Amino acid sequence: MSTDTAPDGRHLDGSAGDADYGTIGRGYTDYRQPDPRIAAAIERALGDAVTVLNVGAGAGSYEPRDRTVTPVEPSASMRAQRPADLAPAIDATAESLPFADDSFDASMATFSIHQWSALERGLAEMRRVTRGPVVLLSCDPAALDRFWLVDYAPEVIATEASRYPEPERVARALGGQVRIEHVGIPLDCTDGFGEAYYGRPERLLEPGARLANSAWSFVAQDVEARFVDTLSADLASGAWDAAHGHLREQPEFDGSLRLLVGLP
Repeated sequence: MSTDTAPDGRHLDGSAGDADYGTIGRGYTDYRQPDPRIAAAIERALGDAVTVLNVGAGAGSYEPRDRTVTPVEPSASMRAQRPADLAPAIDATAESLPFADDSFDASMATFSIHQWSALERGLAEMRRVTRGPVVLLSCDPAALDRFWLVDYAPEVIATEASRYPEPERVARALGGQVRIEHVGIPLDCTDGFGEAYYGRPERLLEPGARLANSAWSFVAQDVEARFVDTLSADLASGAWDAAHGHLREQPEFDGSLRLLVGLP
């Protein structure tokens, strides 16, 4: 992981969280395309909101096209990867949103809250500027070890578990009424976060797939090399399929993916 930072503590790319997307964001959209089934769950949670704030918007994954979306993204490399049909993202952070109270019908953040420098402050800011639901797509750290990757790169799972906040902590910070939903991960998931490859292990041997998952940027290179060597050998010998082959036919995986919906 790059340690180059600007005087204000942000990475030179502008990334404000723990990961430097100036380094790991290259080619991100090649592997991280919104999955329509996960998108549908987010759309349902947004309800009838017309104006939506997207915090940590990145390249625009899961931004609804039929609403007025205001995206916020501190990373210059991620802002540059936004499609032309999406609104340009504002350079700002969750912890200091440049909007008046109750500015939006709803707000959302997908795979973002675990990277904020101050979780409670960021959530308080989202609640402050939002009249209706605050919709968060995140992961439950207690469920990350359901994924077979724990057998091959436990350091990556441990890194993720240390970064993702417990859903209950998020709920307390949001206040009001918060429901926590399990989100099933489809076998052919087009959003290449780690568990998306639960039934397609070969895909995680691609360097770009790992680069698009920020946890890999926090582990030593020898961990990644060991993972590639061990998984490659187990796929060649049939050992992976003997232990996990049923996942190749399992249409959905109940892993760590959670949708949190907070109402005032």
